[in-house]
Amino acid sequence: MELKLFDSKSVSGIAHSRRPYWSSFSGFRDGVGVRFSPKLCSCRGAFPRVSVSSISENAYLTKKAIASSDPEKLVEEDYVYRINGAYGASSILFSGNTKVLEASDDEYEGVVVDPEGLPTNPDAFSSILRFSLSHWRRRQKKGVWLKLPLERAELVPVAVKEGFQYHHAEPGYVMLTYWIPEGPCLLPANATHQVGVGGFVINHKNEVLVVQEKYCNPAFADLWKLPTGFIRESEEIFQGAVREVKEETGIDTEFVEVIAFRHAHNLAFEKSDLFFVCMLTPLSAEIQVDDFEIQAAKWMPLTEFVEQPLIQGDCMFKKVIDICIARLKKRYCGLYPHQLVSTFDGQTSSLYYNDFDAQDTTCASS
Repeated sequence: MELKLFDSKSVSGIAHSRRPYWSSFSGFRDGVGVRFSPKLCSCRGAFPRVSVSSISENAYLTKKAIASSDPEKLVEEDYVYRINGAYGASSILFSGNTKVLEASDDEYEGVVVDPEGLPTNPDAFSSILRFSLSHWRRRQKKGVWLKLPLERAELVPVAVKEGFQYHHAEPGYVMLTYWIPEGPCLLPANATHQVGVGGFVINHKNEVLVVQEKYCNPAFADLWKLPTGFIRESEEIFQGAVREVKEETGIDTEFVEVIAFRHAHNLAFEKSDLFFVCMLTPLSAEIQVDDFEIQAAKWMPLTEFVEQPLIQGDCMFKKVIDICIARLKKRYCGLYPHQLVSTFDGQTSSLYYNDFDAQDTTCASS
């Protein structure tokens, strides 16, 4: 199909379908100077390949890309491209990478870039990213989430140069964000807390399962303490407590309750910390020490455990042990997880609370 640009004496173009990008002007004859200018030509769908029959020097043309269902995600925009000079002298401001990065809208009027559709070339990524930001700004979008996989690490400095900021990182990717509107950024911050668990395991002999860690502050080298550790991603608190005890001591246990939890701030990497003390019932007795983390483990009489100078001299440790003893004497009830589904997200969650209606005789004396 032939498209008339200006008149028959100036320039003519031939549009060939199924070409996602403009050619690098290989179709232009030597000695022709062209300047593209708005609203003189429009082409629907894929970009056309243009050949020139004749044109005056430094003339203006334009191309308008119209949005289509093409997977290249073309958008409706006016692009001004220029080649000036005569007989081969040229200044090229033309770019074929005029698509918007593949992205989906989020529920907060932002966009989430698809990491699978990222270009591999940093220069191409730079121009497409700049164009995409301009496009999203015109659409009055707010936050942009850009997930760059490890194999696309060379794109990180490009995004930072365009104004993106680090949000968080995982072993396989780094997440960057960009706030488009004027004013303070309203995007949620990175995770603020780490979550730890400790297992208070006591057997029928009134002995507590305790460990000495291989790597710790020298001031605590002689302390016999509860097995502790961090819960994993998507792991329940009660599951994490059972797992940590098993990994460090080899003892199988059954979760009873969350006895208490501590909230502290500015710990590792200046993050806050939630630490849950869980009461567990032992299901086995033979200890098998984890040689990578644990120096020693044993069953220790409760009275001997409580009388340790470091326990007695620390109000936090002492209070935790006092609560555990109160639970053993049925003068205290902890929190038990109940699986519930919320209509807000449609997912099953664990709600920890004291089920006093159950009249649990193992929890409180009558």
